[in-house]
Amino acid sequence: SLGATQPNNAIKTMKQILSQSTLLTAASLVAVVTGDEYTHRYKKGDRVDLWVNKVGPYANPQEAYEYYTLPYCAPDTKHHPSNENGAFNALKAHSIGERLGGHALRHSGHDLLFADDKGGVLETCTTEKLTDEQTALFAKAANDQWFYQMYVDDLPVWGMVGEMLPDLDAAKSEKFGSDLSHLEEAVAKHAREGGALTPYVYTKRTLVVSYNDDRVVKVDLTSDPSSLKEVKKGMALTFELDIQWAKTNTPFHSRFDRYLDHAFFKHQIHWFSIFNSFMMVLFLMGLVALILLRTLRKDYARYALNHGPGGRDLEMAEQHNDHHGSDDEDEDVDENGKPLLDEGGRPSGPAGRMGVEDSGWKQVHGDVFRAPKFLPLLAAILGTGWQLVTLVMGVVLFAVAGPLHGEVHEERGEVLHAILVFYSLSSIVAGYASGSYFKLYFATTPAGRSKGGAAAGGTTQWQLTMGLTVLLLPTILVSILSVLNFIALCYQTIYYIPFLVLLKLFFLWVFVSVPLCILGTLLGRHAKLGGKKSDPFPCRVNAIPRPIPDDIQWYGVPANLIPFAGLLSFGSIFIELYYILTSLWNYKFYHVYGFLLGVYAILCLVVCMTTVIVVYFSLNSENYLWQWTAFYSGSSTALYVFLYSIYYFVFKTSMNGLVQTSFYFGYMLLISLGVGTLCGTLGHWSANKFVRTIFQNVKVD
Repeated sequence: SLGATQPNNAIKTMKQILSQSTLLTAASLVAVVTGDEYTHRYKKGDRVDLWVNKVGPYANPQEAYEYYTLPYCAPDTKHHPSNENGAFNALKAHSIGERLGGHALRHSGHDLLFADDKGGVLETCTTEKLTDEQTALFAKAANDQWFYQMYVDDLPVWGMVGEMLPDLDAAKSEKFGSDLSHLEEAVAKHAREGGALTPYVYTKRTLVVSYNDDRVVKVDLTSDPSSLKEVKKGMALTFELDIQWAKTNTPFHSRFDRYLDHAFFKHQIHWFSIFNSFMMVLFLMGLVALILLRTLRKDYARYALNHGPGGRDLEMAEQHNDHHGSDDEDEDVDENGKPLLDEGGRPSGPAGRMGVEDSGWKQVHGDVFRAPKFLPLLAAILGTGWQLVTLVMGVVLFAVAGPLHGEVHEERGEVLHAILVFYSLSSIVAGYASGSYFKLYFATTPAGRSKGGAAAGGTTQWQLTMGLTVLLLPTILVSILSVLNFIALCYQTIYYIPFLVLLKLFFLWVFVSVPLCILGTLLGRHAKLGGKKSDPFPCRVNAIPRPIPDDIQWYGVPANLIPFAGLLSFGSIFIELYYILTSLWNYKFYHVYGFLLGVYAILCLVVCMTTVIVVYFSLNSENYLWQWTAFYSGSSTALYVFLYSIYYFVFKTSMNGLVQTSFYFGYMLLISLGVGTLCGTLGHWSANKFVRTIFQNVKVD
């Protein structure tokens, strides 16, 4: 949390600022008394704050409201609203990550004293007579299975608001028990008989706080089924909280382990998915090796014959092939790609006499390094992709190093805070990648060839590339999040982003992200990309583009290959994707970041190798427009991720309503676009390395 890193003088300054209003004065008093909340150390008799966070339907994680949206009463303690210095409903200081994560902690008003030896403290309060609106709220909460969340010393606890039950008096007459098992039987029996259900709310809860020495290590909250009261208009409800303290030997460093579902995340299937993905990588590596070591080797051997001592030049070979054909060109080399020799040690067959015809990919040597269409847009997308590659790697490594700086799942908003930091700092990567890529290909455009165009049109193109790099990803984020924020604000959920948080994010973008992106673009523009050579490409680019053949085999059409490439990439991550989605939408703490790092590495390898295969078949069909093909090959993974998210929504969740549906598909659209940009960038990078490698090893006249 933010308070964990605040020095004492910052806290004093904050208190002076907050003291300007009555409500904020109460919040500052809380900060004074609970200074040990950030060190998690208490002395006997110190006050321990019980914070209430949210309440909402269990099936809809993002449809959450502030706790006192329900007509709960204020506890009858010194913090009651009627007391001048009470801390009831005082807002806890939140970091940007906490607010983005939908946390709105307010003081419950309950009075907890550390290691109280009184044997338990029972705090009570009674509501006013329920109005029609308040009765409807409790009834809705019971019918939709609303739950609430509280925090004690940064440890979360959950409880249900109420239940939908038949006549409770009749249930009590049938050996009413102390747990919910009997109630479930009564509900099932009543459902079979076709009776109506009535809303009930829990009015008594027991909070057991376990401590070891001077630290809180365990918190349990139970609701007493015998305290269920029917919700009726005009009745007053009395709520009770029984606070108990218990000693334990559980060490402080392992207090969060009980929240981690090890049986789920470290299941045998999870390990098997990693092994399965690893085997896929080995298969693809073998396939790529086959292309590089056998197919290309044969091509190189045939090209060498055209320039060797016993061969003719290329024009004579083409004239001979026009008269005699070249059906036997594959017979001029052995299985290892070496030319067959006659008794005199010279190459035998037609290849030895007059050379061979170039294969498809060599015929496009004059166009393969031609600038792609929409160069500024592609440069900006690739720059954003490298920023996402850096961001994801940085966040995952930060999470893996949790034992060194504190586990990220133990702090609210820690992951979101890390994402903001890495996004801002990695903006220089986006600028450099887009700037250097644009510089690399701009010289092959018509404007780049002409002296006047290079000066006039070049400046405009540079500005366009820089602007797209700066605005592309933020524009998409702001567009989608604005719609979600408007919906959350209309429904008054705690997942709306407050104005002050938006202002902080805007300043972070303007004063950190944008300058770094511009600086990176300038560095990329002045980077030396060709090494010692003036021309950064192995082959010269022809002035007139070569026509692309129309009559080619189906496996040479990029549109036929791209979906298969995306399917293989998705197949390497879909098991891990299930665990990630379950953590996002089903209240589980994701903590197996070592698995995530391994799957991320596997995804990178699979995307790179599948893209190389797609580009090779495209070049063999004399299609030299490989840049966008390579990007689409990798980014097609995003389509399968989004389709899987639809399947997960329909079959794995019980989400409903406009708020939750909008948040789910809005966030999944952002995740899919991010995955597509990241994978497309990796695919383009691998294809670029592949194309440069094969054309560097071929002598072109």
